[in-house]
This record gives sequence, C-alpha cells and structure tokens, in this order.
Amino acid sequence: MFPGAERADQSTTRRIRRLPELLVNQIAAGEVVERPASVVKELIDNAIDAGATRISVDLERGGIELVRVTDDGSGIPPDDVPLALAPHATSKIAVAEDLDRIATMGFRGEALASIASVSRLSLRTRSREQPGASLLEAEGEIVGAVQPAPGAVGTSVIVRNLFFNTPARRKFLRTQGTEQGHCLDVIRELALSHPAIGFCATTDGRAVLDLPPNQSPRERVLAVMGKELAEQFVESSADEMSDARGLALWGMVGLPVLARATAKCQHVFLNGRPIRDKTIQHALREAYRGLIEPGRYPTAVIMLEMDPGAVDVNVHPAKAEVRFRDGSMVHGTVLRSVREALSAADLTPSVNSAGFGAARGYRPGEETAILPREGAPTGEARANAFVEFFARTVPETAGRLSYDAIRDAMNKDVAAAAPAEQPAPVSQAMEVPRPADRLLQVHNSYVVTQDEQGLVIVDQHALHERVMFEHLLARVGAGDLESQRMLMPAVVPATTRQVERLQELAPLLKRIGVVLEPLGPAVIGVQAFPTFLFDRGVDEAEFVQGILEKTDDEGFVPGGEEALAEVLDMMACKAAVKAGNHLSDQELRDLLKMRDLVERGSNCPHGRPTSIRLTIRELERRFGRS
Repeated sequence: MFPGAERADQSTTRRIRRLPELLVNQIAAGEVVERPASVVKELIDNAIDAGATRISVDLERGGIELVRVTDDGSGIPPDDVPLALAPHATSKIAVAEDLDRIATMGFRGEALASIASVSRLSLRTRSREQPGASLLEAEGEIVGAVQPAPGAVGTSVIVRNLFFNTPARRKFLRTQGTEQGHCLDVIRELALSHPAIGFCATTDGRAVLDLPPNQSPRERVLAVMGKELAEQFVESSADEMSDARGLALWGMVGLPVLARATAKCQHVFLNGRPIRDKTIQHALREAYRGLIEPGRYPTAVIMLEMDPGAVDVNVHPAKAEVRFRDGSMVHGTVLRSVREALSAADLTPSVNSAGFGAARGYRPGEETAILPREGAPTGEARANAFVEFFARTVPETAGRLSYDAIRDAMNKDVAAAAPAEQPAPVSQAMEVPRPADRLLQVHNSYVVTQDEQGLVIVDQHALHERVMFEHLLARVGAGDLESQRMLMPAVVPATTRQVERLQELAPLLKRIGVVLEPLGPAVIGVQAFPTFLFDRGVDEAEFVQGILEKTDDEGFVPGGEEALAEVLDMMACKAAVKAGNHLSDQELRDLLKMRDLVERGSNCPHGRPTSIRLTIRELERRFGRS
C-alpha cells in the first residue's frame, strides 16, 4: 500500500466551508507575492497607473525587512482609502467588457490586499484636492481605521517583515543579496519602459539608482543598460498601425558580440508592460539566425504599442504573459524590423584591449562601431547583385575556390535562381564594393586586407561557407537541388527511431536531392545524392549520418525552415574552401567581393564572425602613438 493510503481510507466525509478572508488573501498572495521583488513590482505598477512623474524605492535587507515605494501621483481620495486594502477592489475596471481593453499596469485589485495579508503594511496617501493625507495600517488580517496624517500629494506604501505570519514562505526566500538583485531588476525593467518617469532606489540607505524624468527612450535604455554600450546597439522600428489590430515597434537591438548565454538581457514591453512571449522570443532568435552561435541569446530592448483590444493580458497571475489576437503579425513585424536594422549595420567585431566580441565572454570595447556600409547593396538589390556577380565570376575562376568541379552545376543553379527581369543592371543600381588591391593570405587560412577603418582579417572558410549557404538557400527557393542516382546504395547504420522517421524526413530530403530507403530494421541506403556534394567528393554515408543524428534532437522539426537551414549549413560547410587551401590573388578578390554582396556576410551560418577588424585607433594605441 502506498504511503497515505491508509489515512485516506479512514478519513470521513468533509463538509464544504467558506474560507476565512485572511486565508483567501494569503492564497492569492501565493500567486501575486512570490518574493520582495513581487511587492516592488505591484507597488510601482500602482504608482505608474496613478500618473506619477517620480517614483522612489527604498529597500532594507533586500526588501525582506522593508520595501517603501513613494510616488507623486494622484493619490487616493479619503473615502476610497478603506477600500484600498479590500480584496478585488479597484478603480481600473468596472464591467466585464473592460477586461477586453486593459490599458493599465494593474487591474485585478488583489495586490494590496494580498501584500497586507502577509506583512505589516502602512499606506499614506493624499489627493490633490485634500489639505492633508490619510494613513491606513494593517498587520495580517487586522486592518486599522483611517487616520489623518501629514503628507505630500501622492502615495507612500511601506511593507515591513514580509511573510512574518507565514514562516514557511519566509524560509524559502534567498539571501539578502539575491533578493535585492531581483528587486533592482524589477525597478530597472519598469524604468526602461517608462522613460518619462524618474526613478531612484536606495538599499540600506545607499543610493544605487537615479534616473531623471523626461528622458528619451534611447537615453533611458543606455542609462539602464550602460552608456558605454551606445556603439553596440542599433535602433529598430516599424509602424503597422493601419488597422485596429496594428502594431508599432521601437527597439534597440545589440550587435552579435553582445549575445549572452541566457535570455536575461532580452527586455520586451507591450504598452509599457514587461512581458514574456514565446512568439517574440522566436522572432528575435530567427532575426539573429546565422549571426550568433547556437545556444546564445541576443541582447535586445523591444517596445511594442498596440490597441489593448488586440491582446489579452489576463492570462497569467503575475501578468507576465499575454495572448495576441494575431500572433503571426507580431512575429513578422518583430522579425522584419530587427533583420532590417542588423542588415544596415556593420557587424564586423573589432579587436581591442579586452579581446574581440562579447560572444566569447569578453567585454565589448568602445572601438566596435556601427557604421553603415556606404554603397553596400541591401535587400532585393543585394540579392540580384549576388546572382549577377556569381554568374559573372564563376566561369572565370581559376578552379581552386571550390568551384572547380561544380561550375556547371552552379551556373545552372544561378540561372534558375535569377529573376526573369531585373529593374536595372547592377552597375546602375549600386556600386559593388571593391576590396583593397593588396591582399595577403596567412597560413593558407586567413586573408588580410584593409578598409577605411583599419586592418581586416578574414577567415576564408567561414566566409566561403556563408557564400555557399546563401547560394544554396536561393537555389532551394527556386526548386529542388539536382541529384545523382547511386549505382550501388551507400549503407548507413541507423537506430530504429531514425529508420521510423524516414517518412517524416522525406520532404526535406527531396528538397536537397537526397533519397533514402530502409534496407533493414537498423540500416538505411542512400539511393541518390546531391550533385553539388558529389562533385566536392563528400562522403555520402558521413553526410547522411549527420542528418540522421539531427533527427534525434526533439527540437528538430523536419518540415520547418529551421531544419532546412541546418541541413543547408551542413552542405555549405562541406562545399566551402578549407583552412589550409591556397587561393590565388584573383580568387581572394572574388571571395572578398562576395562578402559584401551576400546576405549576412559578417558571420558564417553557425554565427561565428567571418572577419575581425583592428582599427587604426587600436593600432596606434598598441604602438604607443596615441
């Protein structure tokens, strides 16, 4: 018999009873008040809704012993003060229809009641029409009478001894430093989305934050994230407010070098409310695909504005998650605006005294600049230029730039991918960027050249891998890749699960020119293989084994574009020139020209940089000339 079964059998019928009000509020507090940071968030939300222009937060022992939030908002009229601590009493909604158009930070009316039920709370408030303030104190279930008191216009709420009457909850709080960190994170996040409001914070009497009111969104982002990162961000914007369910977006997104190991540096706001949304997180991840390494997360501040009726914010107890009426529109807007912002920036990381690139764990330096590439083609024009350049240079290539045995196949690919009509020749649409005349191949692996900012070092394999990837992506978009039948099928050992997923993989394999058939319960035969890889001497069994291993990942969805990108990345890696391959001067020039024509030439498909820059300023510093 399992533990507790005997007790269950012996239990008597239990009667339904109404719970005491204190217990009801404490249960609600379990959803609303998780830790001191939850108290800080709820009180600041109320201050923002009250129209405050300045909000100050004081903490003692990380907020465990004291949280004080003071604002200069509209205050509470004396007659309404007793209702402030009553459960589900609020001025922000009145009828059920209001839930469909919530435009305030708070709306449920249980925050103050829940906080008061697990703390010693003092509320001092004064509206502009009153000569003096009103004071209301509560301790657990005991709520005192409203008393007159001195006080400025606005509201001050003091919460002491959080969870004093629920010791089990208090026991699970973390250290003072940890709780203080969570509180400050909440303050900074709410400050990000409300730059017109001034915020200040103290911890145990020490000032730790002071943000003036009436800052611009950019000024507030840099004040919170760090002014030294000004050169590491690009602005992103979109305006899709053509209808009632439209969306406006403004944000600052970090360069790839600011990518982090967690998503903690992603701040997303909807109508001023901090939210967590998988749709937006996925859009950000896709916008940075190929620019950062797998497992890392971009740094971004995204602010969205839309009609409150187009989103449901009442789906999570802590109001952190929302449900969009049109999630695909939101996803597309975020993806498109962030991609365009990154495409317009120079993403080449610069060497500095701390190393290069935060993506490797270094601190980004001031030399990493965001400079538009004047004359560099973008969008459809760049795609057309890439196709034309490919068609023009491939037949002239000496043969060692990985085009040797696949020139014919590539020429056919280019013809299939090229648009039927182009608005203007490349020479008329834009000037194709020209690399420096002097090039140096170092150890048959890296190419050294220069630009207007300094010295540029290019990883030939990483750059050519990106070129191959974009070419294959364009070719697959025009039709399935050409394949060649095997005289004898190549045999690949496989697990039972891999064999079972062959049918699921079939549409993806067809697009890349691979035909697989089961030869037994644990054996797969390669019946056809892409001509592109055949001509490169790629081992069929090894390549197919790599695809099959990807199917073991639960996140690998064969029918999705992400899976196609992963497989094309494998093909590009096999086809690209390798470290150690000698290239002629003409081949080097052709490769560097394609860097500016190909989409996202600053990074290989895995997210690693294709080049780094050593600026003139850094050279002068290292040689003692500055």
